[in-house]
Amino acid sequence: MMALMMSLVAMSIDTMLPALSNIGADLGVQRDNANQLVVTTIFLGLAVGQLFYGPLSDSIGRKPAIAMGYGVFVAGSLLSIFAVSFPMMLAGRLLQGLGMAAPRAVSMALIRDRFEGRAMAQVMSFISVVFILVPILAPSFGQAILLVADWRAIFVALLALAMVSLIWFLLRQPETLPAARRAPLSATRVARGLREVLGNRVALGYTLMAGLVAGAFQGYLTSAQQIFQFQYGLGALFPVIFAVNAVAIGLASFTNGRLVMRYGMRSLARLALITLCALSVAFTGLVWLMNGQPPLWLFMAFLMPTFFCVGIMFGNMNALAMQPLGHIAGLGAAVVGSLSTLLATPLGATIGQAYNGTVTPLVLGFAVLGLAALALMRWAEGARKPSSQGSQPAA
Repeated sequence: MMALMMSLVAMSIDTMLPALSNIGADLGVQRDNANQLVVTTIFLGLAVGQLFYGPLSDSIGRKPAIAMGYGVFVAGSLLSIFAVSFPMMLAGRLLQGLGMAAPRAVSMALIRDRFEGRAMAQVMSFISVVFILVPILAPSFGQAILLVADWRAIFVALLALAMVSLIWFLLRQPETLPAARRAPLSATRVARGLREVLGNRVALGYTLMAGLVAGAFQGYLTSAQQIFQFQYGLGALFPVIFAVNAVAIGLASFTNGRLVMRYGMRSLARLALITLCALSVAFTGLVWLMNGQPPLWLFMAFLMPTFFCVGIMFGNMNALAMQPLGHIAGLGAAVVGSLSTLLATPLGATIGQAYNGTVTPLVLGFAVLGLAALALMRWAEGARKPSSQGSQPAA
């Protein structure tokens, strides 16, 4: 259930990818790169919304906050279905992002109410296995809808899926935040909690690292349709290639769930990040020699192990960022999710808008952001060294 709710974000993004050109042509978009805004805008709404719903869930409970978010998502879906201009479409996508911020952020707090440390990382990894099935299937689902209807039918399908998951959640999920543990919603409390999160070097460091890695991944999401459908001429086969890369992330999430209890979050995240940096730097040089046009098999040989590393990092970095924040789980999840997404969105948009008919901007983005994340890891880990022999639980 949690996986389905959290996957609605990915579903709202990836199902659209085969339809980006159709949407742009129908709504009068002049630049192909501008179609990427259909993807980018939902991330902006997601970033802003998480900072609101997390504190709200600490005040009124997890279930009411999530239900409110679903209401906003429904409004955004209806606006997108009936969009007659590109700005109207982007407004609908913004509302969809704002709405889906509720299950995205509050579900993390709900899970943190019940688990912590390695146990939370294990739960998140197994959720991610189901969560990652969405990118594998979603583009094919969108492509199938386009064979029998226009792109507006995709939004109708998303709306129906949201209603199913909402009903399931309301009927089956008990409230995890009892009234005795709730805190009044106030600007002072939010500001105090924000300062606490930003002042915690470990939480801040891993949050920013998650944002850098997610920024590179967003760059891939925004430019994948152009790269595979047009640069490599795959056309309707694009969902198949996209699914292959998604399998790598899903396999990594499953592997992480098996290994994290034995080796710890930090060790796995560090190894995955170092491997990603080495792959990206080496492939950047190779791509430069090939003028940004490597053969498809070679490009896939880079993407699959890279996305395996990304899959290892996603669950661990979020869990590491949340580990010191159990006493403010709702606000903590909101700040971690919002700050990492606010960082990732402009970075991903910059990579996507730099698309020039070659894979160079994407590969260079992975290299630069990966190295920056590695530097942040060293900084964040520096805060733990004085107490690493003390009483802190292993992670």
